[in-house]
Amino acid sequence: MLERQDYEEFRKAVRRLAETKIQPHAADVDEKKRFPEEALAAFKELQLIALPFDESIGGQSGDVLAQCICLEEIARVCATSSLTLMVIWAGLGPIASFGSPQLIEEVMEPAINGNTVASICLTEIHGGSDVWGARTRAQYKDGQWVLNGQKRYITNASRSDWYSVLARTGENSFGVFAVHKSDPGLSFGKLESKMGVRGSPTADVIFEECRVDDYRLLGDSKEGRQYITDSLAYTRPLIGAQALGIAQGALDAAIKYVKEREVFGQQVARFQMIRGTIGDLATEIEASRQLLYRSCEAVENKEPEARTLASMAKLFCSNVAMKVATESVQLHGGAGYLTDFPVERMMRDAKITQIYEGTSEIQKLIVAKAMLSD
Repeated sequence: MLERQDYEEFRKAVRRLAETKIQPHAADVDEKKRFPEEALAAFKELQLIALPFDESIGGQSGDVLAQCICLEEIARVCATSSLTLMVIWAGLGPIASFGSPQLIEEVMEPAINGNTVASICLTEIHGGSDVWGARTRAQYKDGQWVLNGQKRYITNASRSDWYSVLARTGENSFGVFAVHKSDPGLSFGKLESKMGVRGSPTADVIFEECRVDDYRLLGDSKEGRQYITDSLAYTRPLIGAQALGIAQGALDAAIKYVKEREVFGQQVARFQMIRGTIGDLATEIEASRQLLYRSCEAVENKEPEARTLASMAKLFCSNVAMKVATESVQLHGGAGYLTDFPVERMMRDAKITQIYEGTSEIQKLIVAKAMLSD
């Protein structure tokens, strides 16, 4: 792992980028429900899309903690932009790890240069949290894989170039496939109208006799379950980082507001009840940060409790994000209910962190199972 100073220097660089190139567009992205193209362009400046990938394929070999710091700082100003980057990483990850040399050359080089948007396709209409209830099927015919099925609530849908798709290859086996947006048989459902992260396009991805060449199979056609299980242990801290960033951004905005606002002839920040609330929220954010960073260490070192800690971090950070964002709206008084102030957007954005990548209820079950096992 890097030295502490290196992480702090990286944090400062991402924060400068986020505040100068991403934050000015955050409200407009939310209001117009448009893809954050400015953020995508900003990612290129620090080669952020390359961050998690191995140097052997042109990446930066950034560890999980570096990735979390990156997402935390971006989410602090724009949750949609942090989600965009995170899902690009998630979509490209299986390709980088298990793709054939031909596929890695075809996909990863332009991706590393920041010119590729990607998605990961897991959730289905009938499955929800039950990933392994997937009904999308892949059959091998005449040297190609033929995919049929429908994936639900896919982030970056309609904007992505590549899709990593989980599909059933047998009664109890799964494979993961790289599908390009131009492949025949790939189409999209309607764009969903969402409560938060509204600049991130979400839609069904539909496969109807969608044929992909054999080299687009990632790794072993029967090991997809293991690939995705490993991936979720890695991505859950990233959701925690996004939630933490939203919480920090909301508290920062609330502190700024109560220091500027005057009521009954004095600064709102001087009222004891306001100070008590600020103290509680700041403490919970810091507790979230420490748990999150501990989970990063466990995932990076492949510790036995990594999966449990990742679920704890995702659960705790997302709950804190929802609490802090809601309280920050309250600290703004009537102004917090207006779209003129970012806390209104942050409260809406925070809610999804308790739902996607495994609901809070699923995380509790994972943690409880670990605690109760012999």
